[in-house]
Amino acid sequence: MKAVGVDLGGHKIAAALVEDGHILRRISEPTSGREPDGILSQIAVMVKSLGACADCPVGVGIPGVLDADRETALLLPNFSGWNGLPLRKMLSSKIGLPVAMENDANCHALGEGWGGAAVGMDDFLLLALGTGIGGAIVTGGRILKGFHGMAGEPGHLVVGSGEPCGCGSHGHLEGISGADALERQARAMGLQPDLKYLWTRRTDPAVAPLWDRGLDHLAKGIASAVHLLDPQAVILGGGLSRGENFLAVLRPRVLDYLAAPFRKTLDLRLSLLGNDAATIGAAALTRS
Repeated sequence: MKAVGVDLGGHKIAAALVEDGHILRRISEPTSGREPDGILSQIAVMVKSLGACADCPVGVGIPGVLDADRETALLLPNFSGWNGLPLRKMLSSKIGLPVAMENDANCHALGEGWGGAAVGMDDFLLLALGTGIGGAIVTGGRILKGFHGMAGEPGHLVVGSGEPCGCGSHGHLEGISGADALERQARAMGLQPDLKYLWTRRTDPAVAPLWDRGLDHLAKGIASAVHLLDPQAVILGGGLSRGENFLAVLRPRVLDYLAAPFRKTLDLRLSLLGNDAATIGAAALTRS
């Protein structure tokens, strides 16, 4: 069966026509501002251009917290004015077809479980290190949604104190170690806010404090989640994870925070599907 998967991001929207977990055709466009109507219209045009129809359903990954029924956006930290909107109904109206909706990091996990780094796993944790820090928990082969539908938000683990987070609270992991937060910190330090460039200079005395702090808090968050969930693996995706030797730099920091039994079982690995994971996973939402 063919399906269209869409991954809505703060900087770009990716969409793909997927069949049996394989992408047949993909398109990607810069996200047109932050206004709901404009972005939802943009998604509709992209979906239709990929040939969505009654026999080709649509799944969409949303970067934020959704209600238990996956109808309404409860909290989209990087999209001001979206909270409380009935996004699934609005998207379905724009596209003219039924739409399945899920948190984007949950889509990422579904994609990795279908054809990526988590194939064959029933219990794993995924962290998507991008504009913010998304996440997903798979336990017993199913996405853990929680009683209210809001489970699986490692980006909002409290590892700091007063640092502002896009969700409106403070001290959260993504408010310290997410890409947007790191770029803000770089500017405050008088550094060029280009994280790819700054990663290549991470040992320079002027740059090292930025990464020391960001990676230290990320390691605390991962170690805390491992202690809580005891997963088969922790899978890292998103742009930040693609820095050269990222795992080699991060892994010792995570091990340092783990209790002894958990050090022996830590399996920290990179997403295999890269930027395609969330779109493949969004298409997987339509499989039932």
